[in-house]
Amino acid sequence: MTIERCLRGIAGFFVLLSVLLAHYHSQYWLFFTAFVGLNLLQSAFTNWCPMITILKKLGVKSHNEVNKENGGVK
Repeated sequence: MTIERCLRGIAGFFVLLSVLLAHYHSQYWLFFTAFVGLNLLQSAFTNWCPMITILKKLGVKSHNEVNKENGGVK
C-alpha cells in the first residue's frame, strides 16, 4: 500500500471515528473532525501533511517509489 492510499484511509477513518464519537459521546469530537478537514485542506496548498511524514518514517513508500521499483509497471 502506498503513502497516498494510507493517508486517504487514515483520514477517512479519523473522520468517521470522530463523527461516531460526537454522536455517542460528546459533540466536542467534531473539533477533531474539523482539524482533520483543515489539515487536508492545508496539505492541498502546501503539499505537506504531518501524517505523510510519519508514514515515511515508518517505511511506507510513495506511488512513484513503487513504480521505480517495479520498472515503471503499474
